[in-house]
Amino acid sequence: MRIALAQVVAGSDPVENLSIIARETRRAAADGAELVVFPEAVMCRFAGPDLGGVAEPLDGPWAEGVRRIAREAGVTIVVGMFTPSASPERVRNTLLVAGAVDASYDKIHLYDAFGYRESDAVEPGDHPVTFDLNGVRIGVATCYDVCFPELFRALAEEGADLVLVAASWGSGPGKREHWELLTRARALDTTTVVVAVGQADPLTIGRDDGAGAPTGIGFSGVIAADGTDVVRLGDAPETLVVDVDGPLAAVPRVRAALPVLANGHRL
Repeated sequence: MRIALAQVVAGSDPVENLSIIARETRRAAADGAELVVFPEAVMCRFAGPDLGGVAEPLDGPWAEGVRRIAREAGVTIVVGMFTPSASPERVRNTLLVAGAVDASYDKIHLYDAFGYRESDAVEPGDHPVTFDLNGVRIGVATCYDVCFPELFRALAEEGADLVLVAASWGSGPGKREHWELLTRARALDTTTVVVAVGQADPLTIGRDDGAGAPTGIGFSGVIAADGTDVVRLGDAPETLVVDVDGPLAAVPRVRAALPVLANGHRL
């Protein structure tokens, strides 16, 4: 399986962001990607307008635009968007899966940390999501979810050998170290391959969003089931296609040597 890590910088206009998705998907498909993974909040960056004003249902025009891009390129796309919630004051932070699979995941763990309160604008989801693509069971997670190993264990127990993490990671002292440590830890403590794709640092394209809302730091990566980096990007926008067949083939060997899933039990 060839997976594209589409480390982009999203803006505030959903239509313009859809053009970014189309451009990077075409590039990835030309390089043989079967699955193109975009970050969280690509529909609209967190530092943009009121999220309630941009949220659309999963059958709305923005999601249909993503499906059209996936269909025309012959790939499956995972991308972060915002959908309406039951509460008029809040939205859902949703990962859309479009292409050979049609699925969605609402972020469970909301980023109420480091002075930011995602829960003021976002209603949490309540269940893990996996899907099958080309013979691989894949789990999905969003940004702050990576701090919660129980979610990743639940995905592994549902049969996931690969977990996709889409993020718009907050910047600041130590935040790169947190991101790299947590993505590697979640791979190791569930012996799954983790593909973690965050938004690039907007400063690399000359845009200063200021302090506050998480708008990305880059450093997306593919992490093997033994917790080692297969590849790690820098902080600037980049779309890289990675063949993950080798890391996936190694999962049974890693689980035989380090049977944390078999040895673990609920306390």
